[in-house]
Amino acid sequence: MSVPLTLLGLLEREPSHGYDLKRDYDALFGRGKPLPYGQVYATLGRLARDGKVVAGEAEPGDGPERKRYVITDTGATEFEDWLREPVAPEPNLQSVLFTKVVLALMLGRDAEQYLDGQRAAHLRRMRELTELRRTGALVDALLADHGLFHLEADLRWIDLTTARLDALAAEVRA
Repeated sequence: MSVPLTLLGLLEREPSHGYDLKRDYDALFGRGKPLPYGQVYATLGRLARDGKVVAGEAEPGDGPERKRYVITDTGATEFEDWLREPVAPEPNLQSVLFTKVVLALMLGRDAEQYLDGQRAAHLRRMRELTELRRTGALVDALLADHGLFHLEADLRWIDLTTARLDALAAEVRA
């Protein structure tokens, strides 16, 4: 997740205070991982330094004075370029799952036991996401679907790798 570009997108919608940006970010994108206030203001500071946003004059409010941030033409152009750029297809050809299996085999450890434990962890997470999809709002359901599809692919890989462990062990130890 690109926090600076996400904040630029929120600012393109409307000028906002840091507090409002954090609230909107957390509501839409921070599922289970809210954005710390310090990161919001540090990011806004860097965006201002780089000419992508400008901070208005401090405004009195409930509590400390707040600045309303406005996206600049430079920031809007960068956001638009980012929005148009396709996301690199994931995953990469190297993954932590694969690395652990290969290292376990290289070191003579029980890779099948590791894969069984990983399968159980994936199935637990899939149950959690299935419940979220069933009970959550549309945004939660769509994010849960995304996670479920990735976990399903991992499970297929785990099953295929388990079936090929002997051949992989021979290749890795050679």
